[in-house]
Amino acid sequence: MPITDKLPIEETLEDSPQTRSLLGVFEEDTAAISNYSNQLYHAMRRIYDAQNELSAATHLTSKLLKEYEKQRFPLGGDDEVMTSTLQQFSKVIDELSSCHAVLSTQLADAMMFPINQFKERDLKEILTLKEIFQIASNDHDVAINRYSRLSKRRENEKTKFEATEDVYTSRKKMHQTMMHYFCALNTIQYKKKSAILEPLLGYMQAQINFFKMGSENLNTQLEEFLSNIGTSVQNVRREMDTDVENMQQTIQDMEVASELLYIPDPDPKKLPINRNLTRKAGYLNIRNKTGLVSSSWERYYFFTQGGNLMSQARGDVAGGLVMDIDNCSVMAVDCEDRRYCFQITAFDGKKSVILQAESRKDSEEWIATINNISKRIYLTENPEETAARVNQSALEAVTPSPSFQQRHESMRPAAPSRPHTVRTNSTGSVGSDNSVLTALSLDSIVAPDTPIQFDIISPVSEDQSGQQKTQSNRRTNPFGESGEKSESSEDSILHQLFIVRFLGSMEVKTDESTEVVYEIMRQILAARAIHNIFRMTESHLLVTCDCLKLIDPQTQVTRLRFPLPNVVLYATHQENKRLFGFVLRTAGGRSEGRPVSVCYIFESNNEGEKICDSVGLAKQIALHAELDRRASEKQKEIEKVKEKQQKEISKQKEIEKDLEEQSRLIAASSRPNQAGADGQFVVLSSSQSEDSDLGENGKKKTESEA
Repeated sequence: MPITDKLPIEETLEDSPQTRSLLGVFEEDTAAISNYSNQLYHAMRRIYDAQNELSAATHLTSKLLKEYEKQRFPLGGDDEVMTSTLQQFSKVIDELSSCHAVLSTQLADAMMFPINQFKERDLKEILTLKEIFQIASNDHDVAINRYSRLSKRRENEKTKFEATEDVYTSRKKMHQTMMHYFCALNTIQYKKKSAILEPLLGYMQAQINFFKMGSENLNTQLEEFLSNIGTSVQNVRREMDTDVENMQQTIQDMEVASELLYIPDPDPKKLPINRNLTRKAGYLNIRNKTGLVSSSWERYYFFTQGGNLMSQARGDVAGGLVMDIDNCSVMAVDCEDRRYCFQITAFDGKKSVILQAESRKDSEEWIATINNISKRIYLTENPEETAARVNQSALEAVTPSPSFQQRHESMRPAAPSRPHTVRTNSTGSVGSDNSVLTALSLDSIVAPDTPIQFDIISPVSEDQSGQQKTQSNRRTNPFGESGEKSESSEDSILHQLFIVRFLGSMEVKTDESTEVVYEIMRQILAARAIHNIFRMTESHLLVTCDCLKLIDPQTQVTRLRFPLPNVVLYATHQENKRLFGFVLRTAGGRSEGRPVSVCYIFESNNEGEKICDSVGLAKQIALHAELDRRASEKQKEIEKVKEKQQKEISKQKEIEKDLEEQSRLIAASSRPNQAGADGQFVVLSSSQSEDSDLGENGKKKTESEA
């Protein structure tokens, strides 16, 4: 006999739409079995009641046996052995129908009793269990809806206890009823064979006893055939008994193992949270807006399929797409009327859904699963191992890590010590030709007990407060940017916009190597994983030639402004290209008066390298613009010096002309006096020479002062 299909008792507690669909197939098969069994029962009843109509009744029985292969049993359509066996029975019964007499007593005991037992006991038991299951399922749905409507604000312990107890009782009742119902449906697949074959075997036994050793229609070959059928029936019955025993044992084990699962909100200590899942399925409540401020909640069966989140209502054949969860963001949210809610936002921010889980454990597992799928871990060969490795790395991240020098010690050849060089400008993104990796320890990168900032706070708030004291009359922009800067940003050559999500920032002690950015990424991701922080602020990052701006995508208001000269380091993650960060050096210190460097970490939509390349291009453009500005200023200074020299030369020429004119005047005035006395000539010439000398000295002094 072929292997009989069975309902999985292990999946009764999950009660998924797939299980309900399979249950519907078994119920349809049971209805077909009941319909066929009733027809066979009435046919055998005619054999028992009407001796004179024995031939017609056996002919009808033979006809029904021939039509077995035409019956559309959803689970037994490919049972060729059963079909061929019934065809052989049909031929024998058709040959014996004209000469066999009805032996009422033997037919009542051997033929009517098994089929009557199957009809009155087994099939009615199925109908009874079906009704009980429907009632238990409805009670469970009512209890779940009542439990889901528990108010978060006005939490009443008595109401909560009654709702929890109601869910526990109804779920346990539905689970137990469903397991027994599945067991009965699985058993009926065996009983349908025995219920058909045993009456036929009893009928043939009665015919053999009646025509024993004298009937022309009976021979050794037929007896062997009947003997084989009897053996087959016994094997089916033994197999059924074994399977029933196994199912009963499974039911007992499932009842013990599922005791904690009946509770709607189990203790996480008894049922630990699994954060390594890349696939998950279960019932969730989804919020649907019915108006501007009103909303309703509906219960669906949700499951993940690759990078998609699917939903399926009970009774549907297949699920429908809810949203694409690749590169999405997920975080727990507070709802006024529900508990254990979380929100999923698509990568482009245009679509979001709010879902409610049944328990805190279920909610955190859904958040962790969607977070793993968002990172595309499901595309690896061993998704759960990869997720476990990522989570383990996150847990290890809180412990002090060895220094980078020790980490790369085995890979670097021995070399003579070199003087320490400091890079004051930006580095490139990952993959660019940087300087040799500087050996830095963890303590030299981050000071002990340095806090991690998960919210966006302006890096120049202290500088702005100082500027406000000195420039009290000047109006400042509350978002950290001035009018002059905004104008220069508008006139900038480079304008590139990217969608980013802020992960966190930390103050660092050095900004000389990209290892600083890698270490801050590791610490921030580890802190988020340990503290279950999944919320991220999405912004638009605008890269220009003078600054980086974080802009609110809804209001277009600038949240933060990072001057480009202060961005001294930037890099992407070595493996996850969606992560990138940069180090910002601020001018003012907190207490020591030294510059403070802060590392900011962001997540993008697979554009980390592109953003770093854009920042590098902006710094190059800014550098060339600064060089051009300095060259222009130097040229202006040279021109000013030349102009000043020209003025001095022209002034010197004017002074020389004045001296020559004075000399001529002195010479002309001294000629008439030469005819006088020599003493007077000497006196006059000496006084005039003194005046001339004084005039020349005065002019020279005036020229030197000029």
